[in-house]
Amino acid sequence: MYCRRLILGRNVCVCVQLTRGLKDFYSMSQAVGDNKNKVYKVVLTGGPCGGKTTGQSRLSSFFESIGWQVYRSPETAFVLMSGGVKFTNLSRDQAYRFQENLLKTMVQIENTFFDLAKQSKQNCLVICDRGLMDASAYVAREDWTRMKNDNNWVEVDIRDNRYNQIIHMVSAANGAEPFYTVAGHGTRHEDLDGARVLDEITAGSWVGHPYFDVIDNSTNFEEKINRMISAVCNRLGIDVQDRLSSNSKKRKFLVKKVGDLKNFPQFQDFNVQHDYLVTPSRKMQARIRKRGQHNTWTYTHTIRRPEISNEMVELRMVISNKDYKNLFAQRDERHSSIYKKRRCFLWNNQYFHMDMFEDTCPPECKGLVLLETYTTKTGRDLQLPDFLEIEKEVTNNPKFSMFNLSLKDPAKFEREHLNSVTSEDGL
Repeated sequence: MYCRRLILGRNVCVCVQLTRGLKDFYSMSQAVGDNKNKVYKVVLTGGPCGGKTTGQSRLSSFFESIGWQVYRSPETAFVLMSGGVKFTNLSRDQAYRFQENLLKTMVQIENTFFDLAKQSKQNCLVICDRGLMDASAYVAREDWTRMKNDNNWVEVDIRDNRYNQIIHMVSAANGAEPFYTVAGHGTRHEDLDGARVLDEITAGSWVGHPYFDVIDNSTNFEEKINRMISAVCNRLGIDVQDRLSSNSKKRKFLVKKVGDLKNFPQFQDFNVQHDYLVTPSRKMQARIRKRGQHNTWTYTHTIRRPEISNEMVELRMVISNKDYKNLFAQRDERHSSIYKKRRCFLWNNQYFHMDMFEDTCPPECKGLVLLETYTTKTGRDLQLPDFLEIEKEVTNNPKFSMFNLSLKDPAKFEREHLNSVTSEDGL
């Protein structure tokens, strides 16, 4: 047997016993550093005057206080533009070359910190002051496409695979206008309208990342910073107890009609495949996920144990293609593979993903469309996209859990496993 800290609910860690097989897998997937330390890479981005600078400092202090090594990769654009570059004075070709060189510089700077973190003997948090996709907000779309082609950059790699989590700090120009200022910032000159546009474009550049959190201005600034720190802790499964308040929960809605594609804001579509695995206990769930676009993939392995004190225990790990193939051989034949198209988009500063189940899925979920989001808002306080026809909320309805939807013979499974875990699945 093996003892390891796992995620309890969304933000509590406990010590539980794992089988020998899970011990080997955990070591394979989570010991990412040379010294078997955790390395977590988070991008802190956002619009002008969003709290990014203060947030970086506070996030660093918090993680240092719990024993982590923290590295901060500086904002490459600020470093270069502080040297006398005025972006508004550049021609289109000059802007293209500048952004291309900026990205190449950013890659090298980030890789330096990533390598240091990998060699550390401590768990490491690497905070990137903006990330590679931010550059796409400052060039025309056709120039961005050309730049990717010229450098053989694939968005799934530079957006989804490079970083563990993206935090977008919404500009004060959007919801906290009295506090908006660019005073003291040598490279910022946007007015309110310009800041709002830049905030929207910057956020849109990260749409599609599997762990993208938008921190808006719905609370005071202190709580905004705490929500940002809590979002990182939640993803890592770190118990913050009473130090930070975070009531964010997943809500799920049944979509009756998707409507015309032209009504959607900017979005990213992904092909997703889920498969459930055989587990040593009937009260445990394990699944693997393959997610990607343009034939470039990310892979995830999730283990879920039964509830302890009304809280679920879940461990989610990013794995390699080789790990995925090995685990794929352990599929549970009582479950069908689930194939769906996942559409990720931002609407009213809320990050949604919409799962459209494909015809190759079991009959129970053919044509099914589910909309999901994480939010602190309850009831009708959460505004849903007005271009979608929502039939009803199904957040706590077990009928719409992926575990149940994938069962080949639900009645037979229910007879054999009356006490199986059927709680809703995560994102």
